[in-house]
Amino acid sequence: MVVARPDGVRSPSSAAGGEPLIVIDHVGKTYANGTVALDDISFDVRDGEFVSLVGPSGCGKSTLLRMIAGLGPITAGEILVEGLPPRRARQEKADTAFVFQDANLMPWRTVMGNVELPLELRGVSKMERRATVMQALETVGLADVTKAYPRELSGGMRMRVSLARALAAHPRLLLMDEPFGALDEITRQRLNGELLRLCALANWTVVFVTHNVFEAVYLSTRILVMSARPGRIVAEVEVPLPHLRVPEIRTDPEFTRVVRDVVTLLGGAAESSEED
Repeated sequence: MVVARPDGVRSPSSAAGGEPLIVIDHVGKTYANGTVALDDISFDVRDGEFVSLVGPSGCGKSTLLRMIAGLGPITAGEILVEGLPPRRARQEKADTAFVFQDANLMPWRTVMGNVELPLELRGVSKMERRATVMQALETVGLADVTKAYPRELSGGMRMRVSLARALAAHPRLLLMDEPFGALDEITRQRLNGELLRLCALANWTVVFVTHNVFEAVYLSTRILVMSARPGRIVAEVEVPLPHLRVPEIRTDPEFTRVVRDVVTLLGGAAESSEED
């Protein structure tokens, strides 16, 4: 179902179903040079949802994601994660993980060393760290490369190491900024399936930034469409596909219909911005 989003209005459908994990309330972002990156953004994310943000380049998707993570200040409105400002939530709850387009692995650390880093920073004992890391690496199919260095891995394998690092940290919330954008289509589709499998295992709530509409529809329970700068939420699309997604669903007529809806909304958002 496509829901129109008047500026600054939180959709009733996104507010239903109990207390939200994330609340974004009339949030704006203006840089010191006067550039307005985000304008009057409001939406909620429920526990267990997979919400994708799509929109033109430069619309503020990554900026918004970083603010949810507490990695950048907001200049208007409020963001709450588990009822707390994002930075406090990250420090006190310690259950938010961030996965970037670049796997951000330390080249001088082995696969094992990279995956155990968040646990090491928390002061988890070496024995407990190693057991947790091995379980995470087995889950993503990399238990046989624990002693390898990032330079010895393919792009897809490096991203799986990044996912294992997130899995080892046992996050409740996973924030992903175009994590598969630099990969070839075959690897991207394989990791899309891997991500959904991990979400089911770990019960993650995910906010996912992508330029790829097919990827957004395949992964998401809900898609938020953003306008060109200044970024606003102009529509949301519920994805009425089975919770358990299989590769063959990409040829399903319902999948094609949702993709077409999102593409049409993106085109309309771009045209509206040009008129403004």
